[in-house]
Amino acid sequence: MNRVRKAEIKDIPRILELLVQVDMVHHNGRPDLFKGPATKYNAFELEEIISNEKTPVFVCVNEEDVALGHAFCIHKQVLGDSVLTDVKTLYIDDICVDESARFQGVGRDLYEHVIDYAKANDIYNVTLNVWECNPGAMAFYQAMGLKPQKVCMEKILG
Repeated sequence: MNRVRKAEIKDIPRILELLVQVDMVHHNGRPDLFKGPATKYNAFELEEIISNEKTPVFVCVNEEDVALGHAFCIHKQVLGDSVLTDVKTLYIDDICVDESARFQGVGRDLYEHVIDYAKANDIYNVTLNVWECNPGAMAFYQAMGLKPQKVCMEKILG
């Protein structure tokens, strides 16, 4: 039976493996933007992120306590803005499920854990970005009930 828990320093090697998988999905979809294979964080940066209360990281682990997926989150709040309200947001910076564990409920378990965490911390909303070149992620997030908040658009020049 899988369970979700807060990431620990011992999870860093496995998280680095998962981050390469995330990068390769993006590299395969947008090689003009993503170098691949790479990780957006190194081990030292991951240690700092995992240790920071404002950047909680959760892992879904199997019975052997091996991470099958992760969710990186960031607490955000704009205060005193002339246009925006002061709501607290939990931004999901990254969700990854190991290629070998997809379609087994790992992503759903991670997402539901993030939602429970947000509710327990008086968060107003949960947000994330998803790349257009990742239709599997888009379908997953829509199945979880997320709806577009805003759309980032581009025009490639050249």
